[in-house]
Amino acid sequence: MDNKSTFDFEHNITDALDDGQLRKNLRKAMDILVDKRRAVFPDTAYLEQLRSAGNAIKRRALKQLPRLLEQLEANCTKNGIQVHWAEDTAQANGIVLDILHHHDAHNIVKGKSMVSEEMHLNHFLEAHDIEAIETDLGEFIIQLNHETPSHIIVPAIHKNKDEVATIFHEKIPDTPYTEDVEELTAIARRVLRKRFAAATVGLSGVNFAIAETGTLLLVENEGNGRMCTTAPDVHVAVMGLEKVIEKLSDVPPLLRLLTGSATGQTITTYVNMITSPRRSGEKDGPREVHLVILDNGRSRMLADPEFRQTLLCIRCGTCLNHCPVYVRIGGHAYGHVYPGPIGKILTPQMEGLERAGVLATASSLCGACGEVCPVQIPIPALIRRLRNESYDQDGSAVVEGGGYKKNLAETLVWKGWELANRSPVLNEIGTRLAGTMGKRMPNVGPLKKWTRVRTSPKVARASLHECARNEGVKDE
Repeated sequence: MDNKSTFDFEHNITDALDDGQLRKNLRKAMDILVDKRRAVFPDTAYLEQLRSAGNAIKRRALKQLPRLLEQLEANCTKNGIQVHWAEDTAQANGIVLDILHHHDAHNIVKGKSMVSEEMHLNHFLEAHDIEAIETDLGEFIIQLNHETPSHIIVPAIHKNKDEVATIFHEKIPDTPYTEDVEELTAIARRVLRKRFAAATVGLSGVNFAIAETGTLLLVENEGNGRMCTTAPDVHVAVMGLEKVIEKLSDVPPLLRLLTGSATGQTITTYVNMITSPRRSGEKDGPREVHLVILDNGRSRMLADPEFRQTLLCIRCGTCLNHCPVYVRIGGHAYGHVYPGPIGKILTPQMEGLERAGVLATASSLCGACGEVCPVQIPIPALIRRLRNESYDQDGSAVVEGGGYKKNLAETLVWKGWELANRSPVLNEIGTRLAGTMGKRMPNVGPLKKWTRVRTSPKVARASLHECARNEGVKDE
């Protein structure tokens, strides 16, 4: 990432930490989500068995991904679903636009879809005079306020009801100010029902695509997803190629992990399984179903045995809820579509280290994300790998932009460190020099960032002795 982008990230973090209301909103919401997840998985032994099963299912799917994608396409086509392949987001956007133009559609109703966010689809369609209407309540709120999602599952998690009330009052014509949650929901429902009725095309994401049957599975709680996929005559589903799984029998454990981890539910209110367009004799459902399968760097991840674990993700968002960094700064500070721990490993691989590698530095490596991941992605290990590739000391980086942080001075320092630790004589000399010079380390220049937050050994010992004397403890 260039210097400007790095500065922007640091600036975003500072702004987020200075926003007391944001931090209060996030803390309250995260505590609720963490508690709900803990309550729905009271048996830790069972949870670990379930996580292992989820990991095995997704690993098996990734191991045979090309074959499963071909099988998915064949079965979807047999069922009447039209399958489109997109190498990157530009191609995916073009496919969606062509479908809209073919049906002379000037607007589209959208269910929640992180892949459409990855495509920046709304902005793309707006530039072509097509209105995209978000129908998920959280997405609807932030779209009114011209914001992007701050969370994978709960896009408006950074807002409280007072802020939502203000947005509705100011952005929806003839809407009185109210902080009553039921009234706010009714207002959104009233606005969106008219949109559903008038729409020709609806768009959704895909939680799982089952290769065995050619079925697209979507989970939701509000019913808007079902409206987007059944009310309009045309349904367009967009998905990353990693969403395919092998068999229908793989769904129950993955669904249990997804809903329990994401929202603390045993199962969501709606589980939609779409296998075909409307058939003869059926009274509702779309007359056309299109599936757009997006690569956008995922094939590169698949090629690396370690980085392919990123593709295990089922987009539950629980790593965000447990991350001490995300909880304090929120999703917008990351400046990219995917925030939090999963964003730190996914975005740099998609956009390159030079543009997004700085995200991997926003981690304490406490390991919480890896401990709660329902499919056991070793997120901390992948963060360390990306940090290493940012410097690429041995020329082995596989991520685009590898070695963008490498510089001669640091390379020489590490070479010197390696040499000193290979030679007992040099090691002894270096240790003695470090002990002597450490007491005189200046609090100026390049070392200031280090010394201003660390106490020198001499000062530290003096401080300990002083504490001991104050406590009446004899120095040993």
